[in-house]
This record gives sequence, structure tokens and C-alpha cells, in this order.
Amino acid sequence: MKSSINLRQVLLLTCLVFVGYLFSTLPARSQTSAIDSGFNPQVWLKNALEWIASLGSIGALAYIGIYIIATVAFLPAFILTLGAGVLFGVWVGSVYVFIGATLGSIVAFLVGRYLARNWVAKKIAGNNKFQAIDRAVSKEGLKIVLLTRLSPIFPFNLLNYAFGVTGVTMRDYIIGAIGMIPGTIMFVYLGSLAGNLALIGTETPPTNPPLQWTIRIVGLLATIVATVYVTRIAKQALDNLTVES
Repeated sequence: MKSSINLRQVLLLTCLVFVGYLFSTLPARSQTSAIDSGFNPQVWLKNALEWIASLGSIGALAYIGIYIIATVAFLPAFILTLGAGVLFGVWVGSVYVFIGATLGSIVAFLVGRYLARNWVAKKIAGNNKFQAIDRAVSKEGLKIVLLTRLSPIFPFNLLNYAFGVTGVTMRDYIIGAIGMIPGTIMFVYLGSLAGNLALIGTETPPTNPPLQWTIRIVGLLATIVATVYVTRIAKQALDNLTVES
């Protein structure tokens, strides 16, 4: 696990751009209620990451547990995804994010199927995208789950519940989680890169800083390009399937 030095600064750096985007996409009523209640999910998740950093070897378990809670509770889990790059590095962090997101999505799926079916059905009623997905799932369950995980056009948290009211099997739903991998790696990589930027001047300088930063930036750009390419293909394939259905 990486050092927690300057973690607050690192998290502010990684989340600054995304926090503004998140609040710009939330309904005005949701923003007002969050302010009135005194609960700010971004601050809460940032503080949770700082707490995880102080736990040492058991921090990974705490991280996965909090990710599950965030997924089920409609919290902006992408902040945790960025934070994984800061705390654990790209590859280990991506594994933890994938485990947390998969387990959280399974819990939400089960809640949507067995405990809150009517609420979920009302939530997605009239949404043409979800209606098309519902029709297509009956023919291509695994393919539809995989493509929606690859495509960013569907809100992750709501999609977990929405699949619970479709006819997709649990097996296909779980296997389809592998579609989260490209996006996960991209955001964890971004968090890791921001973490390295925030630690400039606090560590022994590397022997060849320009080369190392060139490799990091090229790696990030390659990851973004690959992710965008994959999601574009997934969106086209998903559009074709939903139109056919």
C-alpha cells in the first residue's frame, strides 16, 4: 500500500474536476436535500479513503466493504475508484475496485429482484433505454449485460437495480461484470497518476524523471484511447441489439 502522505491533497486533485461534473448532473432536488441534511457524499467518501489509508494491511477489506455500500446506496463510487489508484496503485487498485463493484452490483441486483422490485420498476418506467434493454435481455442476456457494462451511457448504480427486474439470469449478470474492467483500469490509472503528481517534492527524485513521466502519461493516454474505442464498439453493438429487439 502506498504512503498516506498528503492524501487529502491527492484526493482533492483527483476529484476536483469530477465533483463539479457530478453535481451538475444531479437533479436540483437531490442536491438541495443533500445540503439540507448536512450529508455531502463526496466529503464522506474522501474521509473514508483517508480512514482506509490509516488501517494498514486491513485497509483493502475496508475499501471493498465501503465500495459495496457506495454501490448499493447510490453514492458516487467513482471517487473511490480514483482513490484506489492513490492508495493501492494501478493493478492492485483495479482488482479491489472490480471486487467491490461486482459484489456491490450483485447485492443491488438481488435487492431489485426480491426486495424493491416495484420501486425499481417505477424508477425506470418510461425510460426508453431501459425498456429497450429489458426487451433485448430476453434474447441475449449475457451479451446485453456485458455491453452495458462496457458502455458509459447507462448509470452504473441504477443499472444494477434495473437488471433485477429483467429476465437476466444471475449467472449471466455476474459474468457480464467483466465489462467493467476497461473503465475501471482507466480511472484507477488516472487516480494513480494524480497521486504521483501530488507527491512530487516529497520523495527522493527518480534517476530519470522525464522518462518515467513520459511512460506514465503515454500509458494513461493509451488506456484512455483503448477504453474509448471499446466503449464505442459496445455502444454500437448495443444499439443494434436493442433496435432488433
